[in-house]
Amino acid sequence: MKNPVSSSRSDPVTLNLLSELPKPYITSNNLNPMENKNVVALTCEPKTQGYTYLWRVNGQSLPVSPRLKQPGKNRILILANVTRNDTGPYECEIRDRVDSICSDPVTLDVLYGPHVPRIFPPSTYYHSGKALYLSCFADSNPLAEYCWTIDGKFLQSGQELSIPRITTEHSGLYGCSARNSATGRERSTFKRIKVL
Repeated sequence: MKNPVSSSRSDPVTLNLLSELPKPYITSNNLNPMENKNVVALTCEPKTQGYTYLWRVNGQSLPVSPRLKQPGKNRILILANVTRNDTGPYECEIRDRVDSICSDPVTLDVLYGPHVPRIFPPSTYYHSGKALYLSCFADSNPLAEYCWTIDGKFLQSGQELSIPRITTEHSGLYGCSARNSATGRERSTFKRIKVL
């Protein structure tokens, strides 16, 4: 006696196995470039066939710019003459017909400055016996290191200068120098103060 179940045959079924997308990662030639000096190349790895590559910065699609090049079917992102506006976390995404996966963010930190420092407050005349408080600021990444001079002679280091009780001997040309240790640049500004 034949078993009707075992002797029956079903229609063939075709299985389309889709490989899982590999998690992409970003490599770079320089993650700490100097502004208006370096070219940065970000590469989305691994190199694969049949995938679409997309880039994001600060969670947004890349802005349209002639400085941005994307050779290799968008797998490589080239930023020519980087500026501080290029700073931010970059992500790459790979897509196939049914799925997508994004890389972990990689942060580009553009070094710049210092710009010409500014001394606050802008006052020129001070009264003898009063306190003198000056502060100095220069836009810089990383933060600048500061030092003060009077008539070319070193006074002290630091962003702020404080003299509790000034006399006429404190009259002179005050200078503030800002130095960026990463870029190797230094800028100075001067302010004449007259103590009455």
